[in-house]
Amino acid sequence: MPPGDLATVEPVVGEPAAVADLGSERALLVADVHAGIEVGLRYERGIELDSRADERRERLCELLAETDADRLVVLGDLAHRIGAPEGDEREELEVLIRAITDRVPMTLVEGNHDAGVADAFAADVDVIGAEGGVLGSDGGVGVLHGHTWPAPDLLDADAVCMGHEHPQVRLEDAVGGSRVERAWLRGEIDPEAFVEGGSDGGPASTDPPELVVFPAFNERSGGTWVNVDGQSFLAPFLPEALPAGDAYLLDGTRLGDFRRV
Repeated sequence: MPPGDLATVEPVVGEPAAVADLGSERALLVADVHAGIEVGLRYERGIELDSRADERRERLCELLAETDADRLVVLGDLAHRIGAPEGDEREELEVLIRAITDRVPMTLVEGNHDAGVADAFAADVDVIGAEGGVLGSDGGVGVLHGHTWPAPDLLDADAVCMGHEHPQVRLEDAVGGSRVERAWLRGEIDPEAFVEGGSDGGPASTDPPELVVFPAFNERSGGTWVNVDGQSFLAPFLPEALPAGDAYLLDGTRLGDFRRV
């Protein structure tokens, strides 16, 4: 994305991750890690896949080093299966969290898959509730997962980052072939649609923050095809809260209004 479009949040080119300047520290942000997804797919659908737990963990650690981040912030759904983690999934989470927290502190914004994770690892991970919160100073960066209505004070942030949607775009070529790629969505928030019942009309509504919808870190977790008719968004405030959002590929290619890609 062009420099300056996201004043405090800069995507890492080629990766489903971004760096945020929080004033006193530099944070690496990712969404929807879905650790243990292979266990979940086996249990839910009878699909057998080789585990990529090591690759996910190693790439997160590499990104921390490459970006010189002081903290990892996961925008929800660190785990895949809903409920208390157990068995192979819990083992993957334990190894992952230990690998991260041996390097930097870790913050988890609680997603719809994370209730059991938040309880099980509360001593190791800073947890922000489902309505989200604001990190940093001088406006700061709002963070939430996106499965519930957000806290109204997120509108006071400079930018708001969320996961949950796993946005993807379906691209077609001239001969009828197609491919699906993970994508970023970003644009100015409509405060009236972002907060349940509408905003209070305060100062934040006259200078709304930018909303940054993160692609899923886990490439196996599927997603919302944002440019295909009939696809429903998952967040209760989307797409209405993003009336003029642009889509970007992981390599930074700007596709324009996601509704017209």
